[in-house]
Amino acid sequence: MLHNKTWKIIGLLLAAALAILLFWMSVVFGYADTSWHTVKEAYTAFDGSNEHIIIRELRMPRTIIALLIGAALAASGALMQAITYNPMASPGILGVNAGGGFFIVAGLSLFSIQSSMSMVWLAFAGAAFAAIAVYVMAQVGKDGITPLKLTLAGATLAALFTSFTTALLIGDERTLDDVLFWLAGSVQGKSLNQLTAVLPFLLAGYVVILVLGKSLNIYAVGEQLAKGLGQRTQWLKIVSLLTVVALAGSSVAVAGPVGFVGLVIPHIVRALVGNDHRWIIPYCLVLGGNLLLAADIGARFIAFPKEVPVGVMTALVGAPFFIYLARRERRLS
Repeated sequence: MLHNKTWKIIGLLLAAALAILLFWMSVVFGYADTSWHTVKEAYTAFDGSNEHIIIRELRMPRTIIALLIGAALAASGALMQAITYNPMASPGILGVNAGGGFFIVAGLSLFSIQSSMSMVWLAFAGAAFAAIAVYVMAQVGKDGITPLKLTLAGATLAALFTSFTTALLIGDERTLDDVLFWLAGSVQGKSLNQLTAVLPFLLAGYVVILVLGKSLNIYAVGEQLAKGLGQRTQWLKIVSLLTVVALAGSSVAVAGPVGFVGLVIPHIVRALVGNDHRWIIPYCLVLGGNLLLAADIGARFIAFPKEVPVGVMTALVGAPFFIYLARRERRLS
């Protein structure tokens, strides 16, 4: 663990340096053979060649999107784990991603919605509905909300939304062809126009979640004690909900329901810097982007010359990690 402030700053700078390296690799490496010199020429001496078009229209947008979406998913996972006192919480595990995905598929299939902005609002609505529904379901019973009940409610709701999505797609082959790759979580073929639609919400979410660091530290000592210290915990929950909806909903609208980034990265970060959310959040933003960039690079080569959705790559890491967490929590309970 990085114990003092100096080492935490150094660690964050090293993570940022890794992000720059992965960004470079993502732009340069792929099916088409290019180099950093080709990338430079694509922006300084564009000649309309296939290599230049690939870099400008395909690789650069997907790289920027992977970096920003990974950061959003990791930060929203850290926020969900803090606000629910549940180490297994994340947008994927608690059904937020599945809710956003279902609302988008329903809009495409039932109402033929095509505009990027409409898909963004559908993703927000689905994410908000799922988050509120999970919270309500977890309150049922004498002992109120517990981490286990939250996880079970989220898994149940995620499975329900996935079933509804599948039912819609079975009866609509046209929509199935359009969203099949997206449903597995993918940044392939995305344009900067799609990112532009959600960028204000992503940036606002980043700013708010960074500001919440001190409040989350107070809340972590226990809700009743936090109230005794003067914290307005209900407002904190509402702001946190809106922030998760903005970050996770934006991610789903652009890249589909990419799973496990919001689960894995906060645990890695807490192992590095401890439980201070003033450090957890910035580390999650950087390392979340790093994870999705690395996963996207791997997705290009694991079945070369074909590509697999980046969500498959994150699941290869995240699914075993989820099983490990579930077994650990069971032993501790």
